Order: sequence, then C-alpha cells, then structure tokens
Amino acid sequence: MNHFKTISAFNHASGVKPPEHPMFSILYGDKNDHWDGSVEFTADFYIIGFKQLKSGSVLYGKTKYDHDLGKMSFIKPRQLVTFKDIRLEEACCLILIHEDFLSGTALYHEIKKYHYFEYDVNEALHLSPSEEKTIWELMQTMDKEHRNNTDDYSKPIIISHLDTLLKYAQRFYKRQFINRAEMSGAVATKFNDLLAAHFDKENHRVTGLPTVGSLAAKLNLSPRYLSDLLKQETGKTALDLIHLYLIAEAKNLLIEGRLNISEISFSLGFENPNYFSRLFRRTVGITPHAFRDQGLN
Repeated sequence: MNHFKTISAFNHASGVKPPEHPMFSILYGDKNDHWDGSVEFTADFYIIGFKQLKSGSVLYGKTKYDHDLGKMSFIKPRQLVTFKDIRLEEACCLILIHEDFLSGTALYHEIKKYHYFEYDVNEALHLSPSEEKTIWELMQTMDKEHRNNTDDYSKPIIISHLDTLLKYAQRFYKRQFINRAEMSGAVATKFNDLLAAHFDKENHRVTGLPTVGSLAAKLNLSPRYLSDLLKQETGKTALDLIHLYLIAEAKNLLIEGRLNISEISFSLGFENPNYFSRLFRRTVGITPHAFRDQGLN
C-alpha cells in the first residue's frame, strides 16, 4: 500500500503531470480515461471527487461498493482508499488539498466539522443539474486562480472559494437527507424499530448496550451519515435517540418497582450502575432513586 505525503508523489504515481502548486491541485479526466488494476493508498491530503463511474469499484475504509455512486465524494487524510478497474461515465475532477495548505486559516478547523468527509462511498452526494453547475463553476474558478501567477491574494481567494464549495455541499446534503426520507420512509422510525427489536430479543444481555455503529450497519449506513440523517429528521443524533430510548425503558422499570437500581441498570445492558445513574440524572434532571420516590408518592 502506498502512502502519499505530497500531492506531487500522488500525481507521479497516477501518471499525470506535477501540480501547479505543491499543496493544492485540481486534476481533470474525461470519459475515455480509465484506471486498470487495483490501487490502494492513504494520503496526507483531502480529496474531493466530482465524477460518475461507468464501472469499477471503490473501497473507502474497509467497505466495498459498486459503481452506482453519486456525483461527489469526500475523503479525509489518512483514510484507506482503493480504486479498482475504474471507467468513467463522464468528465471528472479531483481536488487535492494538503492539510498544510489550510494551516493558519479558519478553514483548517472548519473543514473538520463537515461530517461528509466520514461518510461511506455509497453515501456520496447526488446533484441536480443546477447544483452540478454551481459546483463546476466553483471548481473552474479555483482552477483558474491556482494556475495564475501566484501573489499575496492567490491563497486567500482559493480558500474562500473552497469554503463556499464545502458550504454548498453541506446544503445539498441536507436536501439529499430530506429526499431520501421521502423516498424510503423515515429513518427515525426504522431506527427506533431496531432499538425495540434489540431489547425484545434481549440482545443486550449478550452484547450490552446498542451502539450507533451496530445499528447503522443494519441500516446499511455509516454511523456519521446515520447520525446526520436522524438529526435532520428529529433534531437528535443517533446517540441521543439511543439514550432517550434507554431512559424511557428505565422509567418504566422504575415505576414498576420490581427491580432495584442496579438490577435495572444490568437489565438494560449497562455494565456500570454508576454510569446508568449519571446518564439518567443528566437526561431527566433527577436521580433514579428520586424518580422512583416521585412515582411512589
């Protein structure tokens, strides 16, 4: 496996000319281009891809997906990526941004807040024709700027356009979340059904508390994408909803009065009763003991 510390090394290995700028590059390809064989790598830079694959496969992390992908994908530094027998459906573009290029700018921290850099490949961003036009124009503006003679304004201008592109991507993903929910039904309902099934089948006695990762896998989503999708639908993250479900179950058991606090904690899958009590107090505002006393009075 290759690890590319520089964009120049990546370009050389890819068989394209050296970048105009050592820490920022835009690469173009057309539908006649192809990448035979398997190429596995990690890199010290962000990769933003704008493409439609005709055939081939991509591995992002440890998961494999076929070529039926969206228009845009986002890869963070040091993430394992594999391209295999790639054929393009149409023209494509890759933006490569080294971490050091962002140092000293607000975008160095801001880019880490965009969760889509942690989405799986099958959760790529689909674009409408007007959205596609917006992204292409931004890419071409950045490309023109980075190929001009560098001066004091070059980097701030590129950073500004890149920041705008990322914000548009965030907006377009929110639209995609809404469209996805309308087409496939509310994810929150399916999520809560999985939670209920986890406890109905008493899986928690074997595997412990349900995790965002385990539930996301059953929905064929990445944990980050699931959490953002649920946030859009309910205003709560996946972890928030798990906690709310656990607290609702705990309230019911406390009011029933058959089990003590420790027994309730273990029956829900908590390994530590103190953690259960802290979560209950943080969510409800009072301790489990106080809640039980209120119910008895």
